Amino acid sequence: MRKTTIIAIEGIDGSGKSVQFQKLHEWLLSRGLTVKTMEFPVYDSFFGAHIGRLLTGADGIAANEVDAKSMALWFAMDRWDQFRDYQDDVYDVLLINRYILSNAVYQSIRERDLGMPDIVDWVFDLEYNHLHLPEPNIHLLFDMAVDQAESNVRRKGHREYVGDGRDVYESSHGIQWRAREKYLECANRFDAIAVVSCMSEGILLPPDMIAEKVRDVLSARKIIPAGK
Repeated sequence: MRKTTIIAIEGIDGSGKSVQFQKLHEWLLSRGLTVKTMEFPVYDSFFGAHIGRLLTGADGIAANEVDAKSMALWFAMDRWDQFRDYQDDVYDVLLINRYILSNAVYQSIRERDLGMPDIVDWVFDLEYNHLHLPEPNIHLLFDMAVDQAESNVRRKGHREYVGDGRDVYESSHGIQWRAREKYLECANRFDAIAVVSCMSEGILLPPDMIAEKVRDVLSARKIIPAGK
């Protein structure tokens, strides 16, 4: 029986994942829990470095030009590499920023894949059943309008893998729109995905209010029991 609770943070680019990841991490620590964090891709790893180059098109071919399953394998191997020494019983909580669901979503909705069957179930089979990566107790899906998320992306500062610009997925309005729809479709299919709405009546909620909604979800689903 697994001892570590796994919480995955998900959402389209610019949906505030990193902010909420940090807030949730701090809150879990304040509850006296031990927490390990992971963020994917790991751009300073072997696989992550190649992903970064594909996301920027640095070698003359971009991620959105590679066939879906081949691209999914790069992201999957990056996670497999990081989990090789993982032990289940060391921490109370493993908190992950972007995990397997993001791979399943983004490799299913690019322009070159339109009209083709999505690979959501294939990615889950690959990463959970064949690479034996652990399934989260819950995926927290931060949902916001695409225009708001894109505005947030434009305000991002320098990042190691892309500099001051945007990667090929962040730059495509169509990809972000379809990613949001696919995330919500997956939330309707899988009980372990909880949608956290980041907007109210078209207005972006303050980060602390979103964080409070996250804590309510974790308590209601008994992921982090009340009073623990």
